Amino acid sequence: MLILRATEPLTPGHGTKTATTLALGLCTAYTIAATVASIPAGRPADRLGARGPLLVLTAGVAAFAASYGLFAVSSTAVAVLAIPFVLAGVGIGAVETAQHSAVAALAPKDLCGSAFGLLATVQSLGDLAASAVAGILWAAFSPSAAFAYLMVWMLPALSGLALTARR
Repeated sequence: MLILRATEPLTPGHGTKTATTLALGLCTAYTIAATVASIPAGRPADRLGARGPLLVLTAGVAAFAASYGLFAVSSTAVAVLAIPFVLAGVGIGAVETAQHSAVAALAPKDLCGSAFGLLATVQSLGDLAASAVAGILWAAFSPSAAFAYLMVWMLPALSGLALTARR
């Protein structure tokens, strides 16, 4: 089993096996954070009426914005790199819970399946567009440019959600 200090940098000198182990560990941290955040994120979505899903969605988008910002400027130390992975996990746990809660609460019962299908379509198209542009920025400029781009898109989403949730 590979053991690294949390402050040890991820450098090419570690080799493929170490890089793979570290990547799996960071992805596991993301998945655990998403799992742990999902159920608690559902409680306010259920208990706060129509504003609940908006508040949870706002918190999730804020976690994504912070995550992308940290990815754009973070070091390669494992402990520092783990922070944006965990924040992204919390973000996805909150966002997916809130989106599904909102659709279930707001869609007419006879169109619920279609509403969830529309949500999946919008998510997929958004993922495709964001991934394509971020990939181009990553390849043409740097990973920091890609994550900065993603963070910038989170800011108007965050502002719009915060304003809507206040009403």
